[in-house]
Order: sequence, then structure tokens, then C-alpha cells
Amino acid sequence: MSLLVVGLSHRSAPVSVLERAALSGDAQVKLLQDTVAAEPATEAAVLATCNRIELYADVDKFHAGVAELSTLLAQHSGVGLDELTPYLYVHYEDRAVHHLFSVACGLDSMVVGEGQILGQIKDSLARAQDLHTAGRLLNDLFQQALRVGKRAHSETGIDRAGQSLVTFGLEQLSRGTAVQDWARGKRALVIGAGSMSSLAAATLARAGVAEVVIANRTADRAERLAEILNDGTAGLARAVSMDAVPDELTRADVAVSCTGATGLVLAAETIAAALRGRGVVAQPGADEVPPAVAAGAAPAARLPAGSAADDNCPLDLPTVQATAGFSVFGEAAVAGMGAAELEQHAAWVDNGSPRVQSGPDEAEAIAALAAAAATVGRIPERRRPEAVVVAPRPEPVLSLLDLAMPRDIDAAVHRVPGVRLVDIESLAEASADAPMAADVDLVRRIVSDEVAAFGAALRAAHITPTVVALRTMAADVVAGEIARLEGRLPGLDDKHRSEITQTVKRVVDKLLHAPTVRVKQLAAEPGGAGYADALRTLFDLDPETVAAVSRAEDSTEKDRGPA
Repeated sequence: MSLLVVGLSHRSAPVSVLERAALSGDAQVKLLQDTVAAEPATEAAVLATCNRIELYADVDKFHAGVAELSTLLAQHSGVGLDELTPYLYVHYEDRAVHHLFSVACGLDSMVVGEGQILGQIKDSLARAQDLHTAGRLLNDLFQQALRVGKRAHSETGIDRAGQSLVTFGLEQLSRGTAVQDWARGKRALVIGAGSMSSLAAATLARAGVAEVVIANRTADRAERLAEILNDGTAGLARAVSMDAVPDELTRADVAVSCTGATGLVLAAETIAAALRGRGVVAQPGADEVPPAVAAGAAPAARLPAGSAADDNCPLDLPTVQATAGFSVFGEAAVAGMGAAELEQHAAWVDNGSPRVQSGPDEAEAIAALAAAAATVGRIPERRRPEAVVVAPRPEPVLSLLDLAMPRDIDAAVHRVPGVRLVDIESLAEASADAPMAADVDLVRRIVSDEVAAFGAALRAAHITPTVVALRTMAADVVAGEIARLEGRLPGLDDKHRSEITQTVKRVVDKLLHAPTVRVKQLAAEPGGAGYADALRTLFDLDPETVAAVSRAEDSTEKDRGPA
């Protein structure tokens, strides 16, 4: 096995990089074709979701394979290789199998345990099969990954550890309220009609929204999705064109967008205009927070007019006091100051300078800073920001969920009053603190067991062409000896000829049975790859015959239709 995976995900790269590296459907096709055309790779499959891009390949050289796959990912994603490389991860052989099985079980998902990844893995395999880039290794690997994922969901409670990205996003919008209670009676707009958008529409319908409007660039897909939703509740859903989206936003309470567009689908101004259309005054940036003032900080010190400086204070007071929220007692005033200067400043405050009204708390705080500076030399310039007082935002009248990668909705919408936006980036932050269920440990054990079993089966399969070649050689020997016997005994009747032939074949089969069964068992163990070479050497098998068997099997796998 020479399985190699090179990729990036929400665990290795910021959302901004994932967004730029996202691959369109056409780009995925071209990437697969270019990968199998490259020298190190013979098979390839791409797993591209909203939070991961991974390229799987069967390669004959590790280092050359890593270099080639990384370069191809950079070329087709449009992100420079130098910029992309720090975010890439590489898994090889058993580690690559372990990674895909973990992904299939939802252990590597943004929302742990979500089951939607199984459909995405199935689509990835189907694409590789359609393009004939998946051979025996990737066919077996991806099909086994699907079985492992299904096993994890059926045998454990991993479903309780997480849910689909759609449900998680809606929970973030509802902010602690049950999604059913929050969504009941609302008007929903769903932009896109793919798998994620369809799941969002179905989830909202089950949650009890009053209406679901489907907008998609292809009208037929939007209408088909609306028909499916109306099958359960007549009149619940309707399809509209993308041109109608601005008008629909003036009536919607919640909008979900997940399209394959490479640019923005909803600009901030479009959202603001929709709110103005419903009587809500909204302009991007209208509620930008004023300069922050440290919560609980002492009031800014004010010096009498005309005061230049104090001989005993090391600060250039007239300069620094003009800074918004400045306090001569706060950390902002003394950042970067040396220990000796800080002690001088503390003494100045402690002596109760007539120009500054100070209290004992401020003097003690600065004395503590002085003690710290005596140890490290100076207060560092970079420090954790102090807590700020943030102006309260109005309750949202429009909730937006952006599940697309790259993003569909302008991030500037965050600054529009009356709007709440949840996107992939905010979901990643929220999921970082999500609790892990105890069942996750059970799933990890399942993955480990399945990886070991898959590796053993793969190693055993590796020796199969050699065993087939050995039995073919034995059959040829039998055929040759029977032909020689017929030459010596031309009067041999058919009955006796058949009996002799069957007897010789049984003898050969019995002689080969125990060695071939045992060599398969040994080859399945770690480090058993050398048994195939030993078998070829002992029986003087033609390497080309073995290779021909392997090529025939691989050709059969590549011609296999979608699973």
C-alpha cells in the first residue's frame, strides 16, 4: 500500500485560507485528471467539503508524491504554494487510512459526530469512479470508510455527540432557545438547492416554520426541492428565481445560503436595503463600537490647562493623555516602560501629585507592575486587551446562516443593526468548546480496529497476484505433463485420460494449498510484504506475469461504476 493524503481543514487552516482554497466542481475534475497524469500517482480522489480539501492518491514514491500533490492543490486552488504549505497536513499508509476512517465517523468534523460527511465521501468516490481515477486501493478504501462510518453511527451514540452543521448553525442563531421554538412561525429563505441547502430547508420545515422559499440559479432544482417539501405539508414551500432574493429578504425572518458561487451572493448593502424596505433603518457600519474604554479602569487623569509635565513623572503626560481612554494609572500608560522608570512613576503616584487625583488602589496596582518589571526588565508591549464596554445591539429581525465555502454572505453584515450572521468562521469558534460525548472513545476504538483489519486485508491482497501466478504456473506444468503423457500413450481412452488429469491436478492443489494459505496469513501481518518476493524467488515466477495479474485487477476496479 502506498496511500498518501495531502490536505487542509478547519483544524489546520484559518477559515480565510479555506475560503480562498475552495475548489469548484470543475476544478475538482481537473485536479483528479492532472493527479493521475502525474508520474508518482496511479489513482486519485478528492474530498472537498465546506471545511476541508483533501487529495488522496496511490503513489509509488512518498517524497515525490507529497511534492506533486501539494503543487497540484496549490495550482487548482489558486493559493500560492508558499502560502498554502504551512497549513497542509500529510498522512501516509496506515495513518492515511486512520485519517479517512476518522473523518467518515465524524471525529474530524467541525461538529463532532455529524453524519453528513458520509454523503460527501460517497460523492467523492462516485466522482473518482466516473472519471476512472479510482482503482482497487481507493475503491476499497472509500467503500470501507463508508461502512466504518455507518458502523460507528449504528453501534455507538456518536450521534448524540454532535449533529449536522445545519442544526448546529441554527442552534447558534437561536442562542439557547430550542430550534423548534425559535423557528416556529418564521418565514425562511433558503438560497441554493444542493445537499446542504436541501438539508437546511428540510430541517427548517420540521422545526415548524410558516414558509420556506427556495431560490436557486437552476429553477428546476428549486422547484423540485419545493415539491419534496410540499409533499409533507402542502403550501409550505415555493420556488423563486435568484432575482427575487432581494424582495424575499424584506419578508424573511431567517435566511440560509449555501451555493457553489465563487463570489458573494448577498452583499451587506443588499441586506441593509432589505431591512430599510421593512422599516428598519440599517446601514453597514452604523453601529460600529466607539473607541473602547477599559471596563472598571480609573477615570482618565486630567492635568490643569497649560501644565507641561511633572519633573517626578517619567511620562510625557501632555502627549499620552490625548489618547482615548488613557489613564496614567493603567497598563496602557506604562507598557514598555523599564523597571527603574516604573518605580519612579509609582512613587510619583504614591506621593499624591497635586496634578493627579489618585487613590490607594491605583498606587498598589502600579507598585505590583513595578515588581513584575523588576523580574522581566520591562512591561511587554504586547498584552491581552482589557475588557471593553460594547454598545448593545438591537435584537435581530433577520437571522442569516452562511454555510458556503467560499462564503456567500458578506462578512460586513456583522455590522448591520438588526441582523445576526452565523457563518463557517463563527461555527468553528463555537464548536471548539462543544462537549465531547463518552461515545467518542468507543468510535475511536472502532476506527483503530478497522484500520488494523483494513491493513491486514490490503497486505494479504498484495500477495494475491503472486499466488495467482504460482497457480497459473502449476496449471501450465500439469497441462504440459498431460500432453507429454498423451504423446507416449496415444491409445489412452478419454475416461482414463480424464482420471489421470484430475489426479495430477488434485496432487498439485494439495501440495500448494497449505503454503499459499499460510503465506497469505503471514503477508497479512505487519512487515509481511516480503513474503511475496520470497514466493516469486522460490518458484522462479515471471515478474511480468505477476504484474499482468495486478494490472488486470486494477483495470477491473477502475471500470467499476459508482457505488
